[in-house]
Amino acid sequence: MLHSILPLLGLLAVPAAAQDAPVLEVYTYDSFVSDWGPGPALETAFEESCACDLRFTAAGDGAELLARLRLEGARTEADVVVGLDTSLIAMAAETGLFAQHGFEGRAWDLPIAWQDDLFVPFDWGYFAFIHDRSLETPPASFEELAESDVSILIQDPRSSTPGLGLLLWVKAAYGDGAEAIWEGLSDNIVTITKGWSEAYGLFLDGEADMVLSYTTSPAYHIIAENDDSKMAAPFEEGHYLQIEVAGAIASSDELDLAMEFLDFLTSDRAQSVLPTTNWMYPARLPEAGLPEGFETLIAPETALIFPAGELPEIRSMALDEWLTALSR
Repeated sequence: MLHSILPLLGLLAVPAAAQDAPVLEVYTYDSFVSDWGPGPALETAFEESCACDLRFTAAGDGAELLARLRLEGARTEADVVVGLDTSLIAMAAETGLFAQHGFEGRAWDLPIAWQDDLFVPFDWGYFAFIHDRSLETPPASFEELAESDVSILIQDPRSSTPGLGLLLWVKAAYGDGAEAIWEGLSDNIVTITKGWSEAYGLFLDGEADMVLSYTTSPAYHIIAENDDSKMAAPFEEGHYLQIEVAGAIASSDELDLAMEFLDFLTSDRAQSVLPTTNWMYPARLPEAGLPEGFETLIAPETALIFPAGELPEIRSMALDEWLTALSR
């Protein structure tokens, strides 16, 4: 009898305010909510002021996140989505699921002007191939990489935002010649992983010479591990720019709270968390500036990016070229 009463007593001991606290459901990608990602710190900080229960749901990588939203449609349990990017926002907007945010007048510290009434930027970076300092002559272009014996790990563009970013990087740099570049790269590829975490883990295990990641990735090793052995290879073609975004679901029962979270995500407190947890540049430079170690990173001279409205068609064309080239 005592055992059956104890759970009830525990429930009664929970303050009524805690039981009635609104729940904010946030869909995001896997690494965002990992122990070393920004999710735990952001959850703690936001809950201090929101009188709510913030819950993160990991849904794979960014492209998988969009696929889940499309599948769930208006039935989605998400109130906020964090982790789509500039390669996906046109397709995300077509779902009709997102609400206008009203933050258009906000100032952003981004390499390009930002104008979008559905999606709020929260961080950004450039795609790059990361290698160990022991690699004597890292390739300085896709053509050099294709002609070399350097082995690489990449991600699938159908499930991974970095994988899609690489697809667009090659397409932006080479246009109609992209398929030939992929044919040349086919024998450099060790494996194609579903997401970023798997590929980077294999790279750290020594499975390949280089891995597709970000110019900011070496900052993690420098700051968190006191290890300066990892480097990003600067490519002559330039580097493709990724801006990560968040958006509120229009049908959410907690739309005001969702907007409050978007506002928090771009606040100085949240933006200060991102450089050393998500290892990207913040969309709004914190008052304290960037952590020591970021000044050592390469700064691409050319930023490559397609206009969002053109991306659905370009993505389809580039994916067909990629599949054709790698099947030969």
